[in-house]
Amino acid sequence: MNMKALNKIKALSSQVFDSVIGAEKPKLYFNRSGTFADIQNQLLLLQDKYRPTPYLSNTHAHLLYFDLIKKRSVKLQYDHVDQITMQDGGITAISWYGYDLPEDTPTIVVMHTIKGTPQSMREIVRDLHAYTGWRIALCVRRGHAGLPMPVPQMSIFGSVADLREQINFIQTQFPLSSLYAVGSSAGTGLLVRYLGEQGENTPFKAAFALCPGYDTELGFKNVHPFYSKVMTKQLFKAFVYPYQETWKSVDSVQAVLSSKTLTEFQERYYEMAGFQDYQSYTEATNPVYVFENIKIPLMILNAEDDPVCHIRNFEPFKESIEQMQNVIVVTTKKGSHCGFYEGWKTESWSAKLISDFLKLY
Repeated sequence: MNMKALNKIKALSSQVFDSVIGAEKPKLYFNRSGTFADIQNQLLLLQDKYRPTPYLSNTHAHLLYFDLIKKRSVKLQYDHVDQITMQDGGITAISWYGYDLPEDTPTIVVMHTIKGTPQSMREIVRDLHAYTGWRIALCVRRGHAGLPMPVPQMSIFGSVADLREQINFIQTQFPLSSLYAVGSSAGTGLLVRYLGEQGENTPFKAAFALCPGYDTELGFKNVHPFYSKVMTKQLFKAFVYPYQETWKSVDSVQAVLSSKTLTEFQERYYEMAGFQDYQSYTEATNPVYVFENIKIPLMILNAEDDPVCHIRNFEPFKESIEQMQNVIVVTTKKGSHCGFYEGWKTESWSAKLISDFLKLY
């Protein structure tokens, strides 16, 4: 058999294998005459297929591996932790990695997942630092990671007011550092809401939203029923049971505890987030109300097989995003929720894309 025939066989075998594991080139949605007109030439990862780790091509296997195995296997010790008292007396924190780097080293401000902690975010912190060499500042929200909760207030999507205070603190510590932002899952809601409220008045040079749910009033309705039930119980364990003394003055807590799904939890917990009713809560937190006011470069990544932040959530916004100057959405056929593993060693494809994108700016 000659070399030409062998190459044809190899190419065919590769195509078949890619088809089996769901490997495809990322799809891009953006304004072709805007900021990202030349993005495919700038980012090599967008020129080739994303090939998921073969034994993680199933979305549920991918997600369970990410949540139950990979998160817990990453060994990383944060350099420094600052607990910060907010103006109303509430407590947040910043966990630093690369704290002692030169003062003018860029800093990536990371906004974590719905029940994220410094421990659960170690992989993305480690990878972003490794791929960029930059400092990482993980902004920990109220009630997360066992932080004291002297004020009866927490939000699963965070508080823009708290984030502003955290950013001010970061700038005070490192005034010479350029800032970039990354939101993961629920953290994207906080990131995008902040960017939309601030417009051009933000220190961030560029931002990345990993696996967003877009419209927070509707996104939970598309979560796979199994994960919705499990995550609701996890919210009780993270934010209600440990703080029973804190919530004694909040009458609606028992109604919250009767929730069976994430949608029910969100529709009932608004008082715990500091609002009088659900309408005022959503008007103050839903990122879609201010989305079109984003003025800095923002890349968004979704997997089409994500069982938590379903790709269906993206559909209503395709047309408007393709009219915006500085927002781009990247979708992959596989990747599940926040995993995006590739290779037998399960390296994060998304962390590489985030790092390469931020380094453009």
